[in-house]
Amino acid sequence: MKLQVAIDRVTLDEAVSLANKLDGIADIIEFGTSLVKDYGFYVIKETQLDLKNSQLLLDTKTNDEGDYEFKQGFNSGADILTVMGSAGKATLDKVYKVAEQAHKTMLIDLMGLDQNSIKKIANYPNAIYNLHNSHDAGQMTGATAAVAKFNKSYPEIKRIAIAGGIDLKQTKELAKQGLTDVVIVGGKIINTDNPVESAEKFKEIIKSCN
Repeated sequence: MKLQVAIDRVTLDEAVSLANKLDGIADIIEFGTSLVKDYGFYVIKETQLDLKNSQLLLDTKTNDEGDYEFKQGFNSGADILTVMGSAGKATLDKVYKVAEQAHKTMLIDLMGLDQNSIKKIANYPNAIYNLHNSHDAGQMTGATAAVAKFNKSYPEIKRIAIAGGIDLKQTKELAKQGLTDVVIVGGKIINTDNPVESAEKFKEIIKSCN
């Protein structure tokens, strides 16, 4: 299971500094939607971001003009970009094609989707499907149960991510369960006194369960 650390609602300089410190600890470093909206692709591309061991995810939450946004996002240095599952099949088809051609990755944010809607978009084999409890909804409970239910409902989906208030206990349970590809942690790392030390604790738990 990979650790994705979500950095958001800070200045870009702070985000870049923290990302460089987390390089190699986090498997994936996310610049959240607020960062992307505040600064944009061009400014992010020109930063002193220097990731040698971690992948960069830009949480674009693309809804339309998908091929353009994904091309621009990948050109700015992203390894992974996000699209909303609610965007529609045409948009998902386009961004998946762009990601595949660029040898990059599409993450589908499933926030707000019902089971029938997910079933219609479960046909992207290299995509990551993110079970996302929204920021406004607060901390997720029953993470392992949610993943187990999702895996049973959509056995064709092989890459599952989960996000939304994930803590150390839930991370350990998810790692032991063995069904989650990426665990996404934001505030429980970023809002601590020592984010690097906190990220190391999450990474140690994941490694101990492998």
